[in-house]
Amino acid sequence: MDQPALDLPFDAQAMLPGLRAWVECESPTFDAAAVARMMDIAARDLALMGARVETIPGRMGCGPCVRASFPHAGTGPGILIMGHLDTVHPVGTLAPLPWRVEGNRVYGPGVYDMKGGNWIAIEAVRQLLRAGIATSRPVTVLLTSDEEIGSPSTRDLIEAEAARHAFVLVPEPARPDGGVVTGRYAIARFNLRATGKPSHAGARLADGRSAIREMCRQVVAIEALTTEAVTYSVGVISGGQWVNCVATHCDAESLSMAKRQEDLDAAVETMLSLRPTGNDVQLEVKRGVTRPVWEPDARGMELYGVARTIARSIGFDINPQSAGGGSDGNFTGAMGIPTLDGLGVQGAGGHTLEEHLLLDSLVPRAKLIAGLLQVL
Repeated sequence: MDQPALDLPFDAQAMLPGLRAWVECESPTFDAAAVARMMDIAARDLALMGARVETIPGRMGCGPCVRASFPHAGTGPGILIMGHLDTVHPVGTLAPLPWRVEGNRVYGPGVYDMKGGNWIAIEAVRQLLRAGIATSRPVTVLLTSDEEIGSPSTRDLIEAEAARHAFVLVPEPARPDGGVVTGRYAIARFNLRATGKPSHAGARLADGRSAIREMCRQVVAIEALTTEAVTYSVGVISGGQWVNCVATHCDAESLSMAKRQEDLDAAVETMLSLRPTGNDVQLEVKRGVTRPVWEPDARGMELYGVARTIARSIGFDINPQSAGGGSDGNFTGAMGIPTLDGLGVQGAGGHTLEEHLLLDSLVPRAKLIAGLLQVL
């Protein structure tokens, strides 16, 4: 397998200034204007590389997306590089988590999940273009705006775009051992609302029925449902407005994850059948965003085999793994389109104030992506 792409002059230090500009443009999902600023930077970088760039308006209150197509002599189905530019970090996180390089670690909000992975994928394309090395198929880059909340506004766009491609490469973070992702668990989200009876918490406490108290009971019961087959967790809760009022409403968001679709389907039924603990309070449960299970299949494993051959020729190995924690690869993998996820950087601390990537992972992972773009 001839792979001149593996001899390209990738340089980790040279990648850092461009990546820094991305990381220092904070882009939390719920701030559509911030995400739009990030998309503008990415669109310009892609346009400078010669791509035909389109900005796709956001919806449901989310930011826009960017689609970039690179010139190619071929006309058949191509390769889709797919990533998200939204992060979980609110604007202002650069204060406690500034961009910094400490030894082999590069810190910053979103540097690991997943601006670093997106950047090395684009760097792979850039190096191929500079060297005049043709990709095996037309390449499209799709950068989306709401993956961190389950992709409610972009799932249709992702699936429509993926259907026009032969392969999907997802530079989400690598697994802890450097492995790649060939399947992901199914995930369902739920929105809960408890409704109680208001009263004055000082003068008429006994007359009220606290929605907060009811939700707390429900949270304990929900999380106690966790088994080896399905996990149940509550990650968001809010209620009440005045400390001297018995709370009328309390809202919560819950997430369930399962390795098998049938187990998740059963979890959905369980959640939707929840009832209040007493007749004097109410409970409403609505199903939110769902990611289908993506199970490894023959075509996906064949794609992995190509990637492993390339990785070994570079000097490292990659193990195939099914992973918890959803990605947009759930959608394309479940569609039966050969998808390889976890191609991004190595590091740790995603979604925390210790988020970082490993500097020495940039070059080998970029070379892996470049090799795939050349031979698929």
